[in-house]
Amino acid sequence: MRNYGRIVQDMVAYASSLPAGSDREALEVYVALCMRQRNMIWNRDQESGIARVREDIIRLSNGKLSCDSPAFMALMNSAENTQPKRKNGRV
Repeated sequence: MRNYGRIVQDMVAYASSLPAGSDREALEVYVALCMRQRNMIWNRDQESGIARVREDIIRLSNGKLSCDSPAFMALMNSAENTQPKRKNGRV
């Protein structure tokens, strides 16, 4: 997943090594927002929604991160609703 970069992959690996708790959930949310931002930069012609980011987090963490926390879902839903409207394929 070259579009995310090595730093995002390292953050996912670190988050999956943390014990379950508020720190891990906060890091999951932060990583997901970073991944969504990177998707919007690299895939301007495609919609980069919550489903893709969630699948990629699960794949990068080998299933250790599930992104099921209420904070994750609330923040990602609010971020999805604020996605910029596109005109003629541009932001």
